[in-house]
Amino acid sequence: MEKRRFGKTGFRVSVLGFGAAGSGLKAAPLTTVERLLGKARDSGLNVIDTAPCYGESEELIGRAAQCWRKHFYILTKCGHAAGLDFADWTPGLIEKSIERSLKRLRTDYLDVVQLHSCGEAELRQVDLVAALKRAQDKGMTRYVGYSGDGRAAFYAAHCGAFETLQISINLADQEAIDLVLPVAIEHDLGVIAKRPIANAAWLGLNFIRPNRRAYWRRLRKLGYDFLRSDQRRTLETALRFTLSVPGVHTAIVGTTKPARLEQNAALVERSLEHSQYHEIRTRWRQVASPEWVGLK
Repeated sequence: MEKRRFGKTGFRVSVLGFGAAGSGLKAAPLTTVERLLGKARDSGLNVIDTAPCYGESEELIGRAAQCWRKHFYILTKCGHAAGLDFADWTPGLIEKSIERSLKRLRTDYLDVVQLHSCGEAELRQVDLVAALKRAQDKGMTRYVGYSGDGRAAFYAAHCGAFETLQISINLADQEAIDLVLPVAIEHDLGVIAKRPIANAAWLGLNFIRPNRRAYWRRLRKLGYDFLRSDQRRTLETALRFTLSVPGVHTAIVGTTKPARLEQNAALVERSLEHSQYHEIRTRWRQVASPEWVGLK
């Protein structure tokens, strides 16, 4: 699988990564997670993204991947107490949250810890960012990042505090391409695309979570021709579009089905044609409304 330089970190990350959010991983038995991560490794994936608030995912990943630690870059998040006796977005929480993640993930260090979907006001709290940097100085994490969207992501990209950035980029969520990515490229940030297939919203409202209905409504207005093709071609176009966006290094997709993960790995073996990428972006510029901002 293609590997890309992950910004100033110097990591060589696979263009496809495994994301634990919304994948159903918290309900999966350990044997399924072991098979899933084994298939990920065999398919060339080397990025795992999780968070303390994704159910039992950190524990399951820690147990399943402990023998393969050197094969994966492990990314997690902090900021939400998620059961710890601290208020969200407080300096005292940061180190305790990272300590818990290290224990759950059964590792001596994390590759990236990201502040998890806070707003710009929290990002401007000097003591909060300083707490994250202290954890980095202690070797608890190799790099620090931000996961979020909109103006907060724009601030995170140019403030100089972070080495990585995780943002929503897909057919139905293109604000970051113009607002955030030029700054991320300028600052040589490692960029992770979340929701790279727009939650497969083209399948209809019965197939997506209620808080992603915005994607379904946007895709209806965008009316891309390929959305009327067979599901595999639509999925292929969606994933390849996200990975064709300049500045994107890896796209994280969640699943509990090893076969689906293998299928996705095959889909990214080829790039989207430049003409189709241009058509998708042109249609977005013609149709997108100002309120079509990045979804958290």
